[in-house]
Amino acid sequence: MINRGLIFLFALAPAVVCGQSVKLDSLDKLADKASEVVTVDLSGSLLRMGSRLLSSDDPDQAQIKKLVASLKGVYVRNFEFDKVGEYQASDLEPIRSQLRDPKWKKIVQVRGRDNAEVLLRQENEDVISGLAVIVAEAKELTVVYIDGPIDMDGLSKLGGTFGIPKDIGSKVEKEKDKDKDKDKDKDKEKKGK
Repeated sequence: MINRGLIFLFALAPAVVCGQSVKLDSLDKLADKASEVVTVDLSGSLLRMGSRLLSSDDPDQAQIKKLVASLKGVYVRNFEFDKVGEYQASDLEPIRSQLRDPKWKKIVQVRGRDNAEVLLRQENEDVISGLAVIVAEAKELTVVYIDGPIDMDGLSKLGGTFGIPKDIGSKVEKEKDKDKDKDKDKDKEKKGK
C-alpha cells in the first residue's frame, strides 16, 4: 500500500524534461476495476506553487524548492485491486512503447513475483531529462513519471520510495561510467585501425 505522504514527498523530488512527455492516461481505464486509485498530475507551475509553502530556512525544504523550480511535471498512477488478474501486462504496453525511444535507458529491472523497472531518459551524456518507474505486483500497479532534468543528488533522495532502490544514485553513476568506458574503447579502436 502506498503511503500518501510518500507520494507528496516523491512529487516534490527533483526533475524536468527536455524531450517528449510520457502519457499515463491509457492506464486510467483501470480505475473502474481498482479498489483504491491514486492519480497525481502535477505540472511544473503547480509544483512551484506548492513549493511556496516550504520553508527556505529548513535546508531540506530549501533544496526541494530549488529542485522544483525547473520541474515540468510529476505524474503518478497507482491502482490497488482486491484480487489478482484485474489488470494485464498488455495494459502497460502503451507506456512501455513510449519508453522504447533510444534516449530511454533501463537501469533497474526486477523480475519475479513482483516486477519493477526504472528507466532514465538521457538527452546527452551529462543530462538526465526524465525518470520512469513501473512497479507491477499481483494486486497493485504503480507507474511514476518525472518530467525533467534529474539532479543526481536529488535522485538519491528518491531512493526507498515506489520501489526505487535506495542506492539508485550510485547505480545511475555506474551506468554512466560504463557508457563513458564504452565510448573510450570505441575511440581507441578507431585510432588503432
